Amino acid sequence: MMEGDNPLANAIRASFTRPSWAFLLLIFTGIAIFSIHITRNTIFQLGPISTQAGLERPGGPPSCSGLFEAPPPRKVVKSISEFGGVGDGRTSNTAAFRRAMEYMEKFRGTGGAQLNVPKGRWLTGSFNLTSDFTLFLEDGAVILGSQDPEEWPIIEPLPSYGRGRERLGGRHISLIHGNSLTNVVITGHNGTIDGQGKMWWDLWWNKTLECTRGHLVELINSHNILISNLTFRNSPFWTVHPVYSSNVVIKDMTILAPLQAPNTDGIDPDSSTDVCIEDCYIESGDDLVAVKSGWDHYGIRMARPSVNITIRRVSGTTPTCSGIGIGSEMSGGIRNVLVENLYVRDSAAGVRIKTDKGRGGYITNITIRNIMMERVKVPIRFSRGADDHPDEKWDSKALPKVKGISISNVISVDSRKAPLLQGIDGAPFEDICMKNVSISGLSPSVKWNCEFVSGFSDGVSPVPCFELQKNGSSSWCAYS
Repeated sequence: MMEGDNPLANAIRASFTRPSWAFLLLIFTGIAIFSIHITRNTIFQLGPISTQAGLERPGGPPSCSGLFEAPPPRKVVKSISEFGGVGDGRTSNTAAFRRAMEYMEKFRGTGGAQLNVPKGRWLTGSFNLTSDFTLFLEDGAVILGSQDPEEWPIIEPLPSYGRGRERLGGRHISLIHGNSLTNVVITGHNGTIDGQGKMWWDLWWNKTLECTRGHLVELINSHNILISNLTFRNSPFWTVHPVYSSNVVIKDMTILAPLQAPNTDGIDPDSSTDVCIEDCYIESGDDLVAVKSGWDHYGIRMARPSVNITIRRVSGTTPTCSGIGIGSEMSGGIRNVLVENLYVRDSAAGVRIKTDKGRGGYITNITIRNIMMERVKVPIRFSRGADDHPDEKWDSKALPKVKGISISNVISVDSRKAPLLQGIDGAPFEDICMKNVSISGLSPSVKWNCEFVSGFSDGVSPVPCFELQKNGSSSWCAYS
């Protein structure tokens, strides 16, 4: 069967003809069509949500959104205009947002508060959220990141990184920031938060960046977080960064950055537990989603793993990086990750595991299934040797442990290269299970490239490297 005659590929391609925040996904068995619903109430309220992650909702697809416990209606609802905000796209609203958050703080623990952002263009520097709080962007509302670096103050580096990710010392705070929060919602009628990141990208390209760029949204040490029904654009650095956090749900989001914008990852759960990422469309200059847990000896010392991460029904493109990345900062450990119903097109890699000598830590119990790729250069890649370390204190004897990676039900069309699986000498990647993997578009002479890996395969085309040719004899692989 020629590619143009493949009904599965054609149907999935038709489902992604536009980069909308709401999209239809048609994938593999059953060919289920999922639709995304947006609330139309000005006062944001959540109905009952299942408390069991992964439970199939009546009339809908499986969802892990039950990780978020819906709060009661907020006691107080105010507009940013009531705090002196002006939505003309030119007036600075930094003081207005900070005044609003100072006011909202009063209702923490006593019913909570909601800040509405009406239609308009609301220019602002960084501001900090509070607990028991909802930030709600109405239809047509756009929050714009300030072009004054002084309005993105310098804060301490994360302890699991030991320094800014890009530069020594501290780092710029995120545009929307929070630390030690509970019960926070960032949502709306598909309003937009635009970091106006070009200023920061130019500093990076010109090698004049003094401190690590800020994220668009970063929540640290926080619990019970929902981010939904919005468009995020042009983040200076990684777009959404939950770190040391738990019970985080990110769903029904559109995340966009120019495809050459440096390090503009879409969503990066980092040293976090019970994270649900569902029904998102992402265009990025880096990984669409990257699971992390700290950098070399700093991450090893802190030992905060990323655990129980679900990534489901995500689509997008990144010409420089991967649809799903695990690592390369993984020194605190990563385990129990489920990736399913992923669609990646026109990208450098589809699924990538990234690590290195000096990282230590572990990557284990990873399940990746029901993946569709088109025009992806390297569909499956395990890589090493980034030679990327925070300082001279890293330990070359700190080797990562990678074991128990299941990849199944994968179709890659118009592929450019065969899978590249490179483990580490002295720390081979073990128990790699591949089933029902079809990679088309390769020259017959192209072979898989494998080193320091071992595992099992069944129903894989073209024939994988001999390191994976144990024909699924492992009981773990048979039932994964």
